[in-house]
Amino acid sequence: MVQEHKGSVIIAIGSDHAGYNMKGNLKSTLVEAGYSVEDMGTYSDESCDYPDFALKVAEVVSRGEAEKGVLVCATGVGMSMVANRVPGVRAAVCNDEYTARFSRLHNDANVLTMGARVIGEEQARRILDTFMTTEFEGREETGARHVRRLDKIREIERKYMKTDGSTG
Repeated sequence: MVQEHKGSVIIAIGSDHAGYNMKGNLKSTLVEAGYSVEDMGTYSDESCDYPDFALKVAEVVSRGEAEKGVLVCATGVGMSMVANRVPGVRAAVCNDEYTARFSRLHNDANVLTMGARVIGEEQARRILDTFMTTEFEGREETGARHVRRLDKIREIERKYMKTDGSTG
């Protein structure tokens, strides 16, 4: 379902046990579309802690080793909360195509999180397709307001990043 992609774009993907099956299906969809996919776990449906896998994906995206990330847990919320703690990551919980489209257009989201217990497989594929194929409109002359807003997010990140054991 995801539009075919040419090139060597790397996508990092991860899930907890609740999202394990959906993650596998989304991974296959991405590979079929021509993306290189790095599976950061979990590797079974045994109970595990979502922060471990959200952090792995977020760190890879933050370091620029993957262009985007995809995370799946029961609701998408927990994964998003963790991923958004990593500087440079803009994770968006998207359980519909509209949110996926505008998270990319206006916010340049680089990590998609979804809830396997909230949406079905077909909806997840449509959301993934929308997220992967929508470009950030801030790169256009008319998108200056979006760039300005992202700059404000980066400033907030810098303000609260711990560099010497303190905040601010």
